[in-house]
Amino acid sequence: MQFLKSTILAITLASSGILMQPCYGQNNIYVSNSGNDKNDGTFKHPVQHLETALSKASGYINNDVVVILRSGIYPLQKTIEITPDNFKEHSLTISSYPNERVTITGSSKIKPIWQPYKGHIVKAKLSVDFVPDQLFINGKSLPMARYPNFDSTARVYNGTAKDAISESRVKTWQTPAGGYIHALHAGEWGSFDYLITGKDDKDVLTYEGGWQNNRPSPMNKQYRFVENIFEELDAPGEWFYNKLTQTLYLYPPAGVDLNKAVFTISGLTDLIHVIGSKEKPLSNITIKGIDFTQTARSFMLAKEPLLRSDWRMYRGGAILLDRTEHVIISYCNFYELGGNAVFLSNYSKNDTIRDNHIHTIGGNAIAFVGNPDAVRSPAFSYETFVPWDKMDYQPGPKSSDYPQYCVASGNLIHHIGTIEKQVAGVQISMSSHITISHNTIYHTPRAGLNMSEGTWGGHMIEFNDVFNTVLETGDNGAYNSWGRDRYWRPERNLIDSIVAARPGIQFLDVIDPIIIRNNRFQCDHGWDIDLDDGSSNYRIYNNVCLSGGLKLREGYNRTVTNNIIINNTFHPHVWLKNSNDVFEHNIVSLPYAPILMNNWGKNIDQNFFLTKEALTASQHLGLDKNSTYGDARFIDEKSGNYHLKPGSQALKTGFKDFDMNFGVTSAVLRKLAQKPTINPLVISVNQGTQNRIEWLGAHFKNIETLGERSAAGLHDNNGALLTDLSAASLAAKSGLEKGDVVIKANDDSVNSVEELLKIYQKIKWMGKAKLVIVRNQNEQVIIVNFK
Repeated sequence: MQFLKSTILAITLASSGILMQPCYGQNNIYVSNSGNDKNDGTFKHPVQHLETALSKASGYINNDVVVILRSGIYPLQKTIEITPDNFKEHSLTISSYPNERVTITGSSKIKPIWQPYKGHIVKAKLSVDFVPDQLFINGKSLPMARYPNFDSTARVYNGTAKDAISESRVKTWQTPAGGYIHALHAGEWGSFDYLITGKDDKDVLTYEGGWQNNRPSPMNKQYRFVENIFEELDAPGEWFYNKLTQTLYLYPPAGVDLNKAVFTISGLTDLIHVIGSKEKPLSNITIKGIDFTQTARSFMLAKEPLLRSDWRMYRGGAILLDRTEHVIISYCNFYELGGNAVFLSNYSKNDTIRDNHIHTIGGNAIAFVGNPDAVRSPAFSYETFVPWDKMDYQPGPKSSDYPQYCVASGNLIHHIGTIEKQVAGVQISMSSHITISHNTIYHTPRAGLNMSEGTWGGHMIEFNDVFNTVLETGDNGAYNSWGRDRYWRPERNLIDSIVAARPGIQFLDVIDPIIIRNNRFQCDHGWDIDLDDGSSNYRIYNNVCLSGGLKLREGYNRTVTNNIIINNTFHPHVWLKNSNDVFEHNIVSLPYAPILMNNWGKNIDQNFFLTKEALTASQHLGLDKNSTYGDARFIDEKSGNYHLKPGSQALKTGFKDFDMNFGVTSAVLRKLAQKPTINPLVISVNQGTQNRIEWLGAHFKNIETLGERSAAGLHDNNGALLTDLSAASLAAKSGLEKGDVVIKANDDSVNSVEELLKIYQKIKWMGKAKLVIVRNQNEQVIIVNFK
């Protein structure tokens, strides 16, 4: 289905006239599968390979060149490199011919002659000069032989098992070398990947890897799986390649005619590199209207730590831009990739990634990552600190070797991180003044937008639609940031003392404010906006938060104003002295959820709450003296239209209506893009007390009759009674049963189903909770998982 969507998109983009109409001049070079590399590259006499066309283009000096590819699939045997050695003083455009689909692929076509092997499994001799990393059938990637088997309904990795590398299972593997272990971080903060090197005489696996996350931990005990193990070849669609015997084994997918199917294999991780130099960046290059697909996976290459964030990365992808200026990548499709789609590395200035469709890829969609040599007093792990007496106190970067004034706009990004889980729709690290605008991003294993640290600020995050995020991990947000810059330490008292002694140290790296405005964010397994560990110098306004609320951990100079927080609240965590933080003129659904707060910033006031309860709770904290509550009078909250009707009481607090034109703007991409689910307001002054709810796949109701009290063994009518549930529900998998009455969640009493929902909205970012239930007239404690 995803492959079909990409086909439709490519054809539609071309037929709509979006793709560049080539002018038939002397500087056009044509490429066709039916061409010949000895030809001159004219319209009637095209060359056959893109590499040949680019070689011819390098001969032009001070003339603009357009390389035009005719319809077809162009497999690459090695990464194309455009460098100062083969690129002269002119502009270069690489484009598809109008109304024709062009695909550049990292795979090679094979024609296996299948023979029976055992049971349903077939085999074929395959002599290749690389070990295949991905096998595609009719354009769709197939899973390697794995345990547990691929399950499209499983939340993490499409299937995990505690016993994936147990001794009893390893005993059944004769030669596991070459297999892989994939596992979440123990805290679910991303993932780890390992290459199996063998096993010892006691059937204990030996392996290497685990460097993909910058916050080391053991493997998660539950969320793990193995692949590329011959003995696990036992399900339709799985395959295995024995490099010693050069034999390909396949358990054919259901309904596929092997004699008619098209098979391709990949071993190439990167397709095009555009690489300049510090002295002479490459500039004025455009890549337009081309599909990029079927690259090998790059998870074992993700080794480089990005300062003190949780990330490690591989500087590569389908397209790598390194030390470039005025490069444009537009109207392209990136799909079925093993790693990153577009990576902007080191110095990149005024580059634009616009109106592309990026989906079904193993890594990040778009990444902006500077050179750590440009950072003053860098540190590269959470526990590493530059001593105060050795720190460089000069603000800003040491050099210009980082992305700056670049743009990612109008891109449709979804279903990323199919293997790597520490990924984002757009990732920014060691960059400045990056504009992320009008992108639609959804179905991500972790953050939709990620800011690794504060260096060097100035970013504009606006009009994005980011939802269905943090689906496979935890403790993160639709928008996530860290601020572990020069000044930061984990101990609040230490930060307080050093900032008092050296005012301004907190802004040495984040020298310009980061603006987050006019976005729609949704995260059911974390926060909609999550500013973590020291994130500072933010202006956050005119955003709609649909589910997870807004969190500010310790940091400085965050102004949060004129936002709408639906079905959740403001989460202030462990603030610092004299933080100068402001939270005002916001619409808030539920009572604030503070954690270990000793300091309350500059001003928290003039907000509008949807209930009296939420306002009263805030005022009991000594906040919101001039705030009020009532019906915000949204135009249509059921459909997600949160514009205010005239006369709304919220307007009297200083709140102002704002532009809610979220997401992609291309008509073609808007038709393809999904939209977030709009849930009913948990709290609404018009809906009255709820009596029945659905939670974790189970149905609950209030205790209403003496009979219900008696049957449960309750002393009063307080609690939420579970009336029915399916075996596949999260409630059932956590051990809840029909007839249970929930009377407490964590430390909060549950007096009604409405209160259960309120509490859940505040704590769902935790991923689980301790419930006190009454079962068979006795209290029990049970842990329930939220995902």
